[in-house]
Amino acid sequence: MSRRPARAYIGLGSNRDDPTGQLARAVEALGRLPNTVPGPVSAFYRSAPVGRRAQSPFVNAVAALETTLAPAALLRALAHIEAAHGRRRGRRRWGPRPLDLDLLLYGARRIQTARLTVPHPRLLQRAFVLQPLCEIAPISRLPPYKARLRLRLRRLGAQRVMPLDRPGRPSTAPRSGAAGTSAPGQGSAAA
Repeated sequence: MSRRPARAYIGLGSNRDDPTGQLARAVEALGRLPNTVPGPVSAFYRSAPVGRRAQSPFVNAVAALETTLAPAALLRALAHIEAAHGRRRGRRRWGPRPLDLDLLLYGARRIQTARLTVPHPRLLQRAFVLQPLCEIAPISRLPPYKARLRLRLRRLGAQRVMPLDRPGRPSTAPRSGAAGTSAPGQGSAAA
């Protein structure tokens, strides 16, 4: 039985081992997932770390995928990509890491298991996720939130998120967030 494709949004973050390169390679790896067609990828953004502040800034982005992988299978695939990029999960949360991939949204589904919560539980608290998500996702494609995302992003104005220029791709993101300023942070499907 074939599954109907779902639009999934993946949050990407890195603050170690060439963060911009880590994200670029992760985007390529996402495009090679089975039963998956890559969609738009946001600009890359620099943001302050969340949680433990004594670490380097993060580079963040969001990528869209059309996939027939089930949410649990997609989460496992994301963990394999993280591990291939040097991620070693430990006991400490929100520490430095070469790559963090978070399943933010999976169609309009709400999922609550021991290993996965979708929509991501901190999605609406992190400008470093909302800014790139709003950049690539038509509001009509974000069912449980719709226009609340841009409003929420405006409320996170104190969180600074700065777009980065990438070689071969002009920065199309606004210089200071959706409604003035944007934000930092870092997320994780398990964090």
